[in-house]
Amino acid sequence: MDFQFKIPAVAALGPALLVFALVALVRHRRDAPGWRGGPLLLRSATALYATAVLSLTFFPLWIYGGAYRNETEWIGQIQPIPLLTADITMVPNVIMFLPLGFLLPLLRPRISRGRTVLACALISLAIEVTQLLQFIAFANGRAVDINDLIANTLGGLLGYMTLRAAQRAATTRAALERVSSPAPTAS
Repeated sequence: MDFQFKIPAVAALGPALLVFALVALVRHRRDAPGWRGGPLLLRSATALYATAVLSLTFFPLWIYGGAYRNETEWIGQIQPIPLLTADITMVPNVIMFLPLGFLLPLLRPRISRGRTVLACALISLAIEVTQLLQFIAFANGRAVDINDLIANTLGGLLGYMTLRAAQRAATTRAALERVSSPAPTAS
């Protein structure tokens, strides 16, 4: 049987955002720590950022079968040699992970630079592996590139460095602390 089927981002990510909004509303109403004011804004920005990254990296999800199925071997979808094809196309990957390197230390104020970079690398690796699995399962044409992993990790590092630079100025440091600090609990 020949078929091709498209799952748009909104079909999967729209409900996920709706669930986040409902959880945020319930926790806000119950005065849960970290779900009011600046921390709620930070969590919401992180949810929107994650949705954007998922939308860019996995959607639309095309599923092919029969004559429409891509017959390329999965191993051909992997570019394992670093920087062999490095060019300007790496810049969007750096930009895509800048916010992650910025947001992680705000979500976890005691996280180190090394752990932030490691988290960015692991999240990037998870994206690349998922794209490979999508290709194997659905023949959707996604490529897996070590350069994406390098660029994403670099973006996370630059995001972390940008945050730390912003925290050196008293004005931005105070604003960032209001966003990252959990809401005070009622006594």
